[in-house]
Amino acid sequence: MRIAALDDEPSQLDLIRHTMESLGHECHGFVDGRSLLRALRQESFDLLVLDWALPDMEGPSVVKVIREEMLSRLPVLFVTNRREEADMVEGLGAGADDFMVKPIRVGELAARTQALLRRAYPSQHETEVVFGPYHFYPHSRALKVHGEPLELKHREYELALFLFQNMGRLLSRDHLREAVWGQGPDATSRSLDTHISRLRTKLDLRPRNGFLLSAIYGLGYRLEAIDSEALGTRPDNLAMAA
Repeated sequence: MRIAALDDEPSQLDLIRHTMESLGHECHGFVDGRSLLRALRQESFDLLVLDWALPDMEGPSVVKVIREEMLSRLPVLFVTNRREEADMVEGLGAGADDFMVKPIRVGELAARTQALLRRAYPSQHETEVVFGPYHFYPHSRALKVHGEPLELKHREYELALFLFQNMGRLLSRDHLREAVWGQGPDATSRSLDTHISRLRTKLDLRPRNGFLLSAIYGLGYRLEAIDSEALGTRPDNLAMAA
């Protein structure tokens, strides 16, 4: 997963980054609210971990911009020295999803992070992920479409599953490259565009089939179910596409 961490104390930011990377996540650090908000307008992340007291604005104000102006449902975890009940009420009231008090306890941070990610992205923890006629089996790396096996190359499968698991989200190009290629030498824009084109053809992700895989100029890609019946009737799938 792709994590954004906001803290103006280098030692705290390093600790958060180390914890996230030990869990297998990519972590991008920011030291002030405005730089984070600029990044959020161009990039996509799966979770935000942020402090309260920042050089340019307070943490709750950052969260309010994310929720009210950007209309983002990005999961948010406060990690702060503020410890009064009123602080927790204010932070959660601003739109945060969880709240923990410094000093940072690595085990607690890891547990709260994983719990938030499980709640926000339940399909990424299932043994079978179903989206209408597309049945993914992550553990065996298999895919069936309308009950028939469909072979995809390694990167194609990773990219297809990631797009479906993030149905409706605008995913930045860097987010997609990091999720599928990591930081490897083949993580190029051209490679991403080629794989997107192949998936569109192989999975027939076109409006006539109820799905649209579109490029958003200068930002990234978004897979959408444009026909509610395309996802079938499973409640979890419908909730994810909402």
